[in-house]
Amino acid sequence: MSNELIINSIREGCRIALLKDRRLVEFHQDGGGHSFNVGDIHLGSVKKVVQGLNAAFIDLGYEKDAFLHYLDLGPQVQSLNKFTKLTLTRKHQSTRLAGFKMEPDINKLGKMSQVLTKGQKILVQVVKEPISTKGPRLSCELSIAGRYLVMVPFSNTVNVSKKIMDANERKRLLRLISSIKPEGFGVIIRTVAQGKDVKELDTDLRTLAEKWNQGMKALSKARPKDKIIGEITRANSILRDVLNESFDNILVDNKELYQEIKSFVKDIAPDKEKIIKHYTGKAKIFEATGVEKQLKTSFGQSVSMLNGGYLIIEHTEALHVIDVNSGNKSNKEDNQEDTALKVNIDAADEIARQLRLRDMGGIIVVDFIDMRKVENKKKLYAKMKDAMKDDRSKHTILPLSKFGLMEITRQRVRPEMTIKTKEVCSSCNGTGKVSASIQVADQIENTVKHIFESQNEKKITIALHPYLYTYFTAGIFSRRVKWFLKYFRWVTLVEDSSKALIEYELLNARGEPIRI
Repeated sequence: MSNELIINSIREGCRIALLKDRRLVEFHQDGGGHSFNVGDIHLGSVKKVVQGLNAAFIDLGYEKDAFLHYLDLGPQVQSLNKFTKLTLTRKHQSTRLAGFKMEPDINKLGKMSQVLTKGQKILVQVVKEPISTKGPRLSCELSIAGRYLVMVPFSNTVNVSKKIMDANERKRLLRLISSIKPEGFGVIIRTVAQGKDVKELDTDLRTLAEKWNQGMKALSKARPKDKIIGEITRANSILRDVLNESFDNILVDNKELYQEIKSFVKDIAPDKEKIIKHYTGKAKIFEATGVEKQLKTSFGQSVSMLNGGYLIIEHTEALHVIDVNSGNKSNKEDNQEDTALKVNIDAADEIARQLRLRDMGGIIVVDFIDMRKVENKKKLYAKMKDAMKDDRSKHTILPLSKFGLMEITRQRVRPEMTIKTKEVCSSCNGTGKVSASIQVADQIENTVKHIFESQNEKKITIALHPYLYTYFTAGIFSRRVKWFLKYFRWVTLVEDSSKALIEYELLNARGEPIRI
């Protein structure tokens, strides 16, 4: 089983596709319209304390105030507030917590007004990005994630991931980390730390400690709304969490991003540095790797499955609904019950993929095809749990109800991913009336003639729809060959399925757009 990461640099940031056996399983866009990413630590100011909600609204500079509930303060919030105040007033010069006098834990059943006051400056961490009409969701239980460890300031506990089952390994890791962790910091040992030696774990811990020190130095000069500690880029974050032995290819189409990712991987997994490659092909990277086509076919309301069935996916404000249909599934099974089981089993794999791909969170209700046998319902439940075992988001799956519905909850930390799979016709602008769209071929012919004869370009590249590409390249004496015989210059044609049928783009020898 192979894993590939394809990274496409765009003007707003980058697009990231994770492929498993050449099939798209995760898609992310880095560099959206806001700068509040999960894991970022900001200096905020209390805008309002709401007793009825036992919460506070925090001003981080976003159009909507961020939300902080009393239960998200953490038991050591008073120590955090004290440290923040001393650092801002520069009465506490050290960034370390060794020797810092901790405050008592707050009451679990207390009130927000007992802890925070309006206008108070507070250090907070984003745990949910802005979603819909809501601002970011915050926590005061700060944590800094690394490759193998998560460092938690104002704590002294060491915890091991529940996914590490070996009792001896758990004891080894607990003993090891307890002996090297800095004073005043707790540590959570991640699953990937299993089997790692002390050198790798110590290096990761030192990196996290340095990140904290740099952040606290920035805090001493910070103003409200400033970002104190920023999470790494989405691409590096994915690599940090999922990079393992099964990864065999990381393809990047931007040289600067390529160098950045190569440097990051060299630090966290030097043996994997050789799999990072700089893509320099003429076709767009998502076109060449088949990602663009998969995006267009995977994000619609209706999603086809490999063996004939299909899903209908509806998004609402409160929850997501998925309906499983057999479609034109050929009935090779003996009876309706077996057919329903086969379609449902296939649907479980696709549903697990869709949840990761669209990053759907909250409540998901799946309407599977009705089955009568209890053992078949148990098989489907087991299959759904197995299909979602690789999902990095926290989730809970309930067995089928008597109505054939399965309820799934999945942690939602950012808006679900949406990709436009339906386009307004560029010929008619949605009116339903077109004026001889076949003329686009003549337009391209005339444009090529004008460029070669009037603008004296030596070389041009045309990015166009696959249908037009075929039209100009079909046959031995294709239209492109005829251009060469006429102008003695070769025209490079590039297929681009992201373009509408009558759209095309002209580029000169330096890759710059040609204006007519």
